[in-house]
Amino acid sequence: MSTLAPAGRRRSKAGWNLLGLLVFATAGFPVYWMLNTAFKPAKDAIDPDPSLLPTGLTLGNFSRALDIADFWGPVGRSLIVSLSVVAIGIAVGTLAALAISRFAFRGRKVVIVGILAVQMIPLIAMIIPVFLLLNDLDQYDKLSGLIITYLTFILPFTVWTLRGFIVNIPKELEEAAMVDGCSPTGAFLRVVFPLLAPGMVATSVYAFVQAWNEYLYALMLLSQKNQTATVWLGNFTTKHGTEYAPMMAGSTMMAVPIVVLFLLVQRKMAAGLTAGAVKG
Repeated sequence: MSTLAPAGRRRSKAGWNLLGLLVFATAGFPVYWMLNTAFKPAKDAIDPDPSLLPTGLTLGNFSRALDIADFWGPVGRSLIVSLSVVAIGIAVGTLAALAISRFAFRGRKVVIVGILAVQMIPLIAMIIPVFLLLNDLDQYDKLSGLIITYLTFILPFTVWTLRGFIVNIPKELEEAAMVDGCSPTGAFLRVVFPLLAPGMVATSVYAFVQAWNEYLYALMLLSQKNQTATVWLGNFTTKHGTEYAPMMAGSTMMAVPIVVLFLLVQRKMAAGLTAGAVKG
């Protein structure tokens, strides 16, 4: 039996590895196809019998993507919106999560339930109310209006997630710091904030990706002169058809900031995700 057990474990491990490879292939194939189409000649991108392997390499699609319309303008506006959403969302979300986690106030449970309820509302159901509200506030066709809109969707998730991280940080650590002479604010900055940093990084990446990739509200709330990068991709579809190769080249360029951000914070993000799953 001692020889059969290791063999059984090896077969089980091989099965899980095969399943993992299958999931990776399924999730990674769209990315591979985007890159493959971005670098292949435009005529091969519309071939009715496409090849899974690259048939040729060209950078002409990237030149076409940059020439079809202003590229850096929409990308710059997307960066402004995404970074603003992350900065404001983390600042407000951290304070709100701290209040919900550390202070017992009247209506606390109602606030928590409200945060959960907001996340259950489909975004598409709020397009008309949001449009009318921003129009009344003179925020239609302005980046500030889009930032406010994104914050209403991202803040509930930010507050709820950071609350989970703060709850897992023992309150006794703050009390010990205050016994040593720290003020409540000093105890938070010196004790809680460093332990909360991985969770803030993980939440920031989520907020950035959501704001960067959002399409529907950016299309409805901004005119063409203020369009973001996701709406800019629509320029490749005209009455004459869709230029798939340049569109994939534009999508590849749009993915670069997300990839760079993930590479910079991957260790902190992994630590934040695992820390949020441990109950202190």
